[in-house]
Amino acid sequence: MKVLGINASPRGNESNTLQLVKSVIKGAESEGADVELIDLYKLQIEYCTGCGACYATGECPQIDDFEELFDRIVNSDGIVFGAPNYINSVPAPMKAFFDRLSDVVHCQMLAGKFGCSVSTAGGNKADVVVDYMNSVLTNMGVNVVGGLGVVMGGDPAAPQQAAGTAEELGKNLVKSIRGEITYPDQEELHRQNTEYFCQLVKSNKEKFAHDYDWYVRMGLIK
Repeated sequence: MKVLGINASPRGNESNTLQLVKSVIKGAESEGADVELIDLYKLQIEYCTGCGACYATGECPQIDDFEELFDRIVNSDGIVFGAPNYINSVPAPMKAFFDRLSDVVHCQMLAGKFGCSVSTAGGNKADVVVDYMNSVLTNMGVNVVGGLGVVMGGDPAAPQQAAGTAEELGKNLVKSIRGEITYPDQEELHRQNTEYFCQLVKSNKEKFAHDYDWYVRMGLIK
């Protein structure tokens, strides 16, 4: 069982968000998961150009670290996103990474995986960022087990004070992977999304050749 934490903060070891991500994966590790932590700022992720090559061929012409990172996600059972609040959204490297995942959304490639998100904010709306990152997970077919937003409010100890809650989030992530916690409402949403994208690619099977072949291989298009 593998849980992958992805932190998008430019502050390195001084990152408050990093402390939360570490607490989540510590909780996951205590439940028996193998864990890995990635600093997104140490990777090169180029911007999506909207060329549509991923829909047509399944490959992106950009030469960077995206494919390696995505392979790690594919080989994980649980995903933890972490990002500070940058004007009610995520920092640029995380957004660039998300924008490169459109083919993953089309194909619902991460169906069957579980995830959660954490964020810190200086003043407010950390929860807004958590909700956004969790929505990205949902859009890719992931079952979301929860999230945690921490407002610093001038208190440098805030992440430590939230560590116990973050660890519980990590434990619930692993329990969900093991099937001890289920999400029937989300599963129904994923079913509806898969049905929608099946129809979309069937109607555009020449333009979305890779996506069409994906659903054929999955047995969802006969």
